[in-house]
Amino acid sequence: MAAKFRVGVDPGWGERLEALLGPALREFFAPGGRIEWEVMPAQPAGVARPETLQEYDGILAMQMNFPASSFAGVDRPACIARWGVGFDRIDVAAATAADVLIALTPTAISRAVAEAEMALIFALSKQLPALDKRTRAGRWREDMPIAGADTAGKTLASVGLGRIAAELFRMARGIGFGRLLAYDPYCPPQRAAALGVEPASLEAVMAQGDFITVNTLLNAETRGLIDARLLALMKPSAYFINTARGPIVDEPALIRALQERRIAGAGIDVFAREPPRQDHPFFSMDNVIVTPHAVAWTREGLAGNSREACANLACVASGEAPPHMANPEAAARPGVRAKLAALRAKGE
Repeated sequence: MAAKFRVGVDPGWGERLEALLGPALREFFAPGGRIEWEVMPAQPAGVARPETLQEYDGILAMQMNFPASSFAGVDRPACIARWGVGFDRIDVAAATAADVLIALTPTAISRAVAEAEMALIFALSKQLPALDKRTRAGRWREDMPIAGADTAGKTLASVGLGRIAAELFRMARGIGFGRLLAYDPYCPPQRAAALGVEPASLEAVMAQGDFITVNTLLNAETRGLIDARLLALMKPSAYFINTARGPIVDEPALIRALQERRIAGAGIDVFAREPPRQDHPFFSMDNVIVTPHAVAWTREGLAGNSREACANLACVASGEAPPHMANPEAAARPGVRAKLAALRAKGE
């Protein structure tokens, strides 16, 4: 019998393992098949140890960190399958040097994140938290400030024009936004044109957007990208929405802008440090909506994410590179090609 393809499941799921992953694990890694899985032992400080990685052919990762030290002397794993699209917890260069593919799940969650952004846009523009609080306190419309705004004719802007932003703009076209702007130096102009989006500089996005959304990955290039200078360009009536990664934004600068009412408000799903401390300034602001990096956690989106992550590992187990990777260039490396060829041979 051919050797099993062993999958190590990140222990970070904890008690949520069955709810989030159970159906997909049973679908793709059925008992008696070529793929077997187990929950990995807890890793010190959540950092993958090389000797642990060496026990597996594939890793299904969620919260675990993979710095360069995790890959020291490691030659067995063929793939780390991220449950999601962010890969800031993985040293991509070190993984590539160790001939490890980093698979992502960009298609399953795009709609859920885009809907979450739109929900924050409406909640902020319609002042829903303040109205809810007022009504619960037994106050009706007397002395109520008229602070709500419509989205019709407004400018929706995005930092980044990947799958999530594209989905957001598709929805926005039918709602009646006046302009769609995006900053993405890596997006071909023809793709932006097909989406009906105007390519713009980062400065133009920040200065002209009525609703500014963050839809880019966190890496060395984007860390701290949105700083005090750019935040100062925003209109006093503009709203800032971040569902991507907290460190993309200079958080203290954003806090100051909100405290000083230099911008209208913000929808924040991600923080510089997660979980944030209990006395975080955002929590005391009436012009900020906060969520626990889970505003896009829907039954449909999470189920799709799990299926896509497991499908990526099943693809590698059959000797093929997964369709979406953080390091697609790694597929041409001799070491990766040898691993995939060996896996194909085992399946024959």
